[in-house]
Amino acid sequence: MAMTKQIPTDIDAYVERFPKPVRQRLQQMRRTIQQAAPRARETISYRMPAFTFLDRNLVYFAAHTSHIGFYPGAGGVAAFEHELARYKRAKGSIQFPFDEPLPLALVSRIVKFRVRQNRARRKQT
Repeated sequence: MAMTKQIPTDIDAYVERFPKPVRQRLQQMRRTIQQAAPRARETISYRMPAFTFLDRNLVYFAAHTSHIGFYPGAGGVAAFEHELARYKRAKGSIQFPFDEPLPLALVSRIVKFRVRQNRARRKQT
């Protein structure tokens, strides 16, 4: 996958580094997250697109060689373990392969779950 070595300063710059089919997937992820968490703030963290909400990490996503990585944290993966069973995943990450449509409705539900988690954590502090 061709991309420049320059570190992106925002999500637009990150997305523009990739070929058109990958850019389209990244934009789908971005729009889905924006719609599920309209008050979340966009940023770049760990050199990838990230969203924060209530001054806490919400989710990250990134393009890789053969998949889009989605990083909702351990709680986000565990809460949807059954629905994510078909995807390669780790404690806090999920891989959505390029040869399948992105499960955008599922991504939206996970993001909304993470928003609720951040709200609950804020009430505890």
